[in-house]
Amino acid sequence: MAGTSPDGRPVLDLRADCARCAALCCVALPFQRSADFAFDKPGGVPCRNLRDDLRCGVHAHLRDRGFAGCTVFDCFGAGQRVTAAFAGRDWRDGADVAGPMFAAFGVQRRLHELAWYLVDAAGRPVPAALADEAQSLLARVAALADAAPDDPARGGVDALHATVDGLLARVSAAVRGAARRSLPGRRRDRRRADLVGARLRDADLRTVDLRGAWLMGADLRGADLRIADLVGADLRGADLRGADLTDALFVTGPQAAAARGDAVTRLPGRVPRPTHWTASVAR
Repeated sequence: MAGTSPDGRPVLDLRADCARCAALCCVALPFQRSADFAFDKPGGVPCRNLRDDLRCGVHAHLRDRGFAGCTVFDCFGAGQRVTAAFAGRDWRDGADVAGPMFAAFGVQRRLHELAWYLVDAAGRPVPAALADEAQSLLARVAALADAAPDDPARGGVDALHATVDGLLARVSAAVRGAARRSLPGRRRDRRRADLVGARLRDADLRTVDLRGAWLMGADLRGADLRIADLVGADLRGADLRGADLTDALFVTGPQAAAARGDAVTRLPGRVPRPTHWTASVAR
């Protein structure tokens, strides 16, 4: 999904394009043998499934082969951006290229993920001052993403991340607060709550703060999550069949891909529908 400001201006391309990337996620990142990965691999070492043409040899069968973790990863378009920045050279050209390229990829992915959240924040109905702040931060993130990989300014991503996180919290409070005025009853926020395996079928979770909540394996079938804040919520194995996440705040593709869904699960419009979700309807 392309990153655009509310007035339609392009900001960053936030959709991964593996055809234009030097397989950076398959090489730079480590993984450990687990339910998500069939074997261990240290960072900086090519995955054994990577072919000479820099394509995955088991891409069509990742989940069947034990690589569900690969299907839920998203670089938000950072991979092709870094590949282009190195102008025809890549990690195969030696350590003097591989090291800087992998470091640049780590920073670039963080910037693109911040942009994903800020595009969402900038498009929400919030007071003008808050919307302007979101737009300003989005422009700042985009400028750093456009900078050369060795630009010293890119070293301040940690501080920038904290600033963006604070802005997202204020946007969330404003949006959820306005929506709550039209809802009956009190809402119990569950920020960073341990809801692993929780039975939340058909639960009314509208406007609830689930920021950073542990929802692994939770039963959310038929749950209403409209305008809920899901930034950083762990949805691995959560059952979202029949759930409504329309206009949920700060949902990402990896979160959706880590969960289960069906033909009637509703996602925010900019979140891609996972290809492994069933086309049938849960009963």
